Order: sequence, then C-alpha cells, then structure tokens
Amino acid sequence: MHSSEPQQFKTTRPTRARRHSTRRASASDLPWELISTSHQHTTRLGQAIGRVLRGGETIALYGPLGAGKTALVRGIAVGLNASPTAVTSPTFVVIHEYLGRLPLAHVDLYRIRSLRELESTGLIEYFSGQTVTAIEWADKGLAELPQDRIEIALNHRAARSRTIRLNVTGPKSQEVLTLARRQYSKSAKRHRAAARL
Repeated sequence: MHSSEPQQFKTTRPTRARRHSTRRASASDLPWELISTSHQHTTRLGQAIGRVLRGGETIALYGPLGAGKTALVRGIAVGLNASPTAVTSPTFVVIHEYLGRLPLAHVDLYRIRSLRELESTGLIEYFSGQTVTAIEWADKGLAELPQDRIEIALNHRAARSRTIRLNVTGPKSQEVLTLARRQYSKSAKRHRAAARL
C-alpha cells in the first residue's frame, strides 16, 4: 500500500476501550517502543531527546551495525543546537565532542576489547558536569556506565525500518524521557500537518 504522506514512527495503539485509560496513564510508561521507517525518522526522535536534555545525561545505545545509532546521535546533536553535519561515527577516534546548547560527547566502544582499554579512553570523566554522553556499543562498557541512564536499543526490522526501544535506569533519565516523549509527540503532529499541506 503506497501513500503520498511520508510514513511516521508507528506505535502500537491500544484498542478504543483501553485508549481512554491509557491517556490518563503517565507519559513515561516504559519501555517506549517505536518503529522507524527511515534515518530521518530516527533523527527526528533524536532531536526530541536533544531538545529536553538538561546536561549530564548518559544515553547508552545498543544495536548491530547499520541500525541507526549514529543517525539518532545526529538528531540529539540537532536538538542540542550543534551542527548535524559534524556528527559521524567515531569508530577510530572513540570519542567526538560537539558544542551546542550543551556539550555532547559521542562515544563509540565498538573497538574496545578490555576494561583497561575502556579506562584509557577517559570516558568516566564525561559523566560529571554538564556534558551529555551518547555511547554506541554501550554493552562493552556497562561496568563503567552511570546507574541513571537512558538506554536505547535499535534493531533491524526490515531493509528500511528499525525497531527502537527506549528505557531508563533511574529517576533523572525517566524525567528526561518523559519530556522527550511529549516533545516527540508534538513534533510528529507538526510533521504530519506539514506533510498534508
């Protein structure tokens, strides 16, 4: 089925009978699961997250190669008013820093093979202060990650779509993800309205 409207992230909608009670539920019901049909949709989700970050958050990214982790970080950079064109996968450098409304450290642990290597990156120094830290391949550094973090798993669903599952591990990250969900909902409505024009 083809449509002239661009596809949006799709969420599973409850039946009409359950929808009313769901509206009264907290916007932070977790995990939050989405389907992205393009890099642009993944980037838009990142923008919603970036717009509500307050500083000092850690975002742990999980998923195979090509799942959209860097596209999500590009969106976070845009949401922080940093240049999206500067965002590339830091595989060989390990950490890239971008300046925006808040500093963003983009970390890629793909090539890290030991705790000693992880410690030598200086990653832990980013966890204090105002720097937002987005970590690709975060599973390789779980022992060093802050207790309170946003966890985002991206996985291939089909050639052009991905499942994205967002969760939190503490109160600060829950607060941020609740705000990001509201921000995303508002931006998705604006995007749909603009697509109809």
